[in-house]
Amino acid sequence: MHGSENGCLGVQEGMVMKKEDKQRFTLRIAQANSTELVVILYEMLLCYMDEAQEALQEEDKNAFREALRKARGCLNELLDSLHKEYEPAQNLGQLYMFCIRRLALAGQREDVAFLEEVRKVIVPLRDAYAQIAPLNSNGPVMRNSQAVYAGLTYGKNSLTENMADQGANRGMFV
Repeated sequence: MHGSENGCLGVQEGMVMKKEDKQRFTLRIAQANSTELVVILYEMLLCYMDEAQEALQEEDKNAFREALRKARGCLNELLDSLHKEYEPAQNLGQLYMFCIRRLALAGQREDVAFLEEVRKVIVPLRDAYAQIAPLNSNGPVMRNSQAVYAGLTYGKNSLTENMADQGANRGMFV
């Protein structure tokens, strides 16, 4: 399960997240509602796990540890963002803690089998949240962010994103 199946935007099997992929995640985050943010975190987690797996195959232990650290960061963010007053939060919290422990074991034992255990938990959660994200009508979490028109313009030897609303009031209010 690699590439677009796990949520990595332009990441193909055997490749780490590129600058363009990070920019796409950033753009999506700026325009996402709260449910879409959860989906994005799941996708980023899966990308970092792919990076860890690739680094281990290439015997790059530093890159492996760094990718696992970033994956744990995604899980910690998911854990911290749970609304404890709602019933599913406790179960999700337990799943996230299980995944954090499995990532720790993957790092200790340098074994990708633990990454696959995490993937089996996260992919169905990502898919479920992706299904309900369009039902969230609250609008983007980041208000007053810079608008980006869909599409790109072609310049001489480059692609340029068209930006709108470039006024002085472009700060991010969350």
